Amino acid sequence: MKTQADIDRGFLNKAMSAPYLSREEERELALLWKEKQDQEAMHCIAQAHMRLVISMSAKFRHYGLPIVDLIQEGNIGLMEAITRFDPERDVRFSTYAGWWIRASMQDYVLRNWSIVRGGTSSAQKALFFNLRRLRSRMAQGEERLSDDTVYQEIALAIGVSQADVAWMDSRLSGNDQSLNIHVNEAEGTGQERQDFLVSADPTPDVIVGDYIDGERRSHWINKALDSLNDREKYIIKSRKLCDECATLEELGRELGISKERVRQIENRSLEKMKQALLSMKSDFNADLFTSA
Repeated sequence: MKTQADIDRGFLNKAMSAPYLSREEERELALLWKEKQDQEAMHCIAQAHMRLVISMSAKFRHYGLPIVDLIQEGNIGLMEAITRFDPERDVRFSTYAGWWIRASMQDYVLRNWSIVRGGTSSAQKALFFNLRRLRSRMAQGEERLSDDTVYQEIALAIGVSQADVAWMDSRLSGNDQSLNIHVNEAEGTGQERQDFLVSADPTPDVIVGDYIDGERRSHWINKALDSLNDREKYIIKSRKLCDECATLEELGRELGISKERVRQIENRSLEKMKQALLSMKSDFNADLFTSA
């Protein structure tokens, strides 16, 4: 019974032994596919250029991804190239297809190299696939360069910021680590990395305290509002206690008075509420309300 390795090896051997196409044969097959959707013509073009896919997949092998998967992704790019290729243009298909094959493999590498998504822009993609090569070239010189100098030179070469180079370098220099990895397994604690992450969320006691304070402030404000007449209360609620507060001009039109008169009523009402709050024997700071 054939194993998967035998199947993959047979596929590679068949692809590498496929006959080359001359320029005339290539153009004729491309025309058959474009004009008549001839499946056999498409298959011949794809088979003849599988060696190109295999050759280009080797350039991405150092990213630690299965070579067979890279070839499959390259095939997707190859088929896209066949679909879009214009035989009337004076260019060989391999030259045109190389761009689609490379782009398909690059997207696959970016999607699967790390669980953290990176390289979403064209500049970041260029940085991802060229950083190691440029850094290695600079390291070949006699003078040892500092990281800042290296980052600056690479940023100028690729056209990105120095901060982007530093960020990508840190991404490429370390591997993903699961938050579920146990720490101090020898001690049998059973604690995971995620147990030591600091949460930015408020603690339960802070949540409860904020809730109690909010309820208390709401009670005090409602008591202070009771010291106002209906018009004063309406103006304060419209101006201070709504998500979208009304303007002085809007309230003036609604109440049939000038906006300056609305301002006077508002200020007088706030002062009345302050006095009402101060008359309550509580710890509430009335200045918080008047400065809101």
